[in-house]
Amino acid sequence: MKNSEEKYSISVLGAGSWGMALALVLEDNGHNVTLWEFREDAAEKLKKTRDAKEFLPGIKIPDTIEIENDLVSACNERKVLVIAIPSHVVRGVAEKLNEINLSHDVVLVNVAKGIENESLLRMSEVLAQTIDSVKEENVVTLSGPSHAEEVSRKIPTAIVSASVSLENSELIQKLFMNKYFRVYTNQDIIGVELGGALKNIIALAAGICDGAGYGDNTKAALQPRGLVEIVRLGVALGAQPITFAGLSGMGDLIVTCMSQHSRNRYVGEQIGKGRTLDDILKEMVMVAEGVKTTKSAYELSKKMNIEMPITEQVYKVLFENKKLDDALNELMLRDAKKEKWG
Repeated sequence: MKNSEEKYSISVLGAGSWGMALALVLEDNGHNVTLWEFREDAAEKLKKTRDAKEFLPGIKIPDTIEIENDLVSACNERKVLVIAIPSHVVRGVAEKLNEINLSHDVVLVNVAKGIENESLLRMSEVLAQTIDSVKEENVVTLSGPSHAEEVSRKIPTAIVSASVSLENSELIQKLFMNKYFRVYTNQDIIGVELGGALKNIIALAAGICDGAGYGDNTKAALQPRGLVEIVRLGVALGAQPITFAGLSGMGDLIVTCMSQHSRNRYVGEQIGKGRTLDDILKEMVMVAEGVKTTKSAYELSKKMNIEMPITEQVYKVLFENKKLDDALNELMLRDAKKEKWG
């Protein structure tokens, strides 16, 4: 049953797995939803077949969701735009949005989990910096332990709506929340975004553990120590440490390290089996955000003088062809320390 709250006209920019899944949630809540697909041929095919099998096998897109290829038409007179594209193309789409006469009070909802390589900025920062008419308080990030495959099948999921503006984070909470998609609010957008981005690096490491056959003990050690690194960098960049104990921190870390749906864990697993990064990425339809984020986090750790040994070894395995056993030995044989948080 559609809920009886006020209905909005909302565009979801990006018809990948997560964009489609979020469009389905919004449509289920009774909103007027447009799904923007940047590839003209893919948009036409989706209009005709309504079949999401490229990203979400077994899922159909309802006729009530409008499929659009023209960005101007998709954004015209919309109060809310959901930016559901990979982090490395957010700036390019934002530049195109800057050329459109967006409403001064439009709310942008970022769902990408990454840190831009060149600028080392979070996605909300990229949007606010690039789009002249958009203020920092009008950017919301929606993040948490949420695989699109499960959300599209209405499997119960909890997520966080984060913004410096409590009013806008509550607006997005209201628009998305229903009986299978629970949304919490948080004003620590720095922590929420960094938790979502940095956990992908640890998921790569978890996959490497699986692929190399290191065992459950290794992966169980990896996750809490990985969380310590996330907290260290997050706090240095202005986040609240408690945020990383929540859904967008520990919750997202657990699901991404353990799930069969995790692209980042999959990439790591293939690396652990001895395949090259280039070969793995060439065959993938969807994006593993952690690969590019590893570069950004490694650079940030050096810039901020933050100790992130797991991140450093993942970087060296991915980009410097370091042997897995050498990376593991370097981690295990570091100076003895007292366990502490952060």
